[in-house]
Amino acid sequence: MTTGEQTAARAAQRTAAPSVGQGPARRTAAAARVGRVTAEMRLIGGGLPGRDGIAVFNRMYLTVTEELERRLAAGHFDGRTATAELGTAFAERYLDAVRADTAGHRAPACWRPLFRMRRHPAVHPFQFALAGLNAHLGHDLPLALFDTCRALDLLPDELEGDFERIGDLLTGLEERIREDLMPGPDLLDVADPLTHLAGSWSPARARGGAWAAFRGLWALRAFAPLLEEAAEGLDATVGFAGRCLLTPLRS
Repeated sequence: MTTGEQTAARAAQRTAAPSVGQGPARRTAAAARVGRVTAEMRLIGGGLPGRDGIAVFNRMYLTVTEELERRLAAGHFDGRTATAELGTAFAERYLDAVRADTAGHRAPACWRPLFRMRRHPAVHPFQFALAGLNAHLGHDLPLALFDTCRALDLLPDELEGDFERIGDLLTGLEERIREDLMPGPDLLDVADPLTHLAGSWSPARARGGAWAAFRGLWALRAFAPLLEEAAEGLDATVGFAGRCLLTPLRS
């Protein structure tokens, strides 16, 4: 099933659920849901070589889901069941891509460049992490926002605060990626291709684009063929950017 078909099918099949406040039991349940995806990410990371491109992104993204789980358990998002729903739907999009590739199935176009180039010796780990962020923010986030609105019977404006909360965690991830994976200024010349690549992609712009893409998809929710076409176009566009980000930088 294509990305567009999956989006249209989820739009048709989702049943509405009320968005309600979180007491201790709901906090525990919300944290447990995120904990399940966190556990799966740990399994993925444990089975891959450290230099593998998926392992590089997975290692970084795992810190986001662990922090989300911790904050949910601590009641940091009391009254915001949508944050747990969005965080889980978001992570599941990435996990779906990994599951598809592991099973020998066709992953979404946005993830294919990373799966294909994951062991290329001339691709820097920073590129792997950036390509993963590109796929996850540019494609998975708009669709996760769409799924969450459907699941909780919300309008886009009602989800904006939760979008910002998840976005803040991802901003911290991008900062960590640069700190951990980019060479220091004493090792990276201004003319180095990696320097230019690092400045070519912005998480802030990607987040803004994700929100705009979500609003566009939401406007098409009653028109399944157009919704499918728009989702397919988004997938292909993000995949093209991913291929550029993974250009080998040395022979």
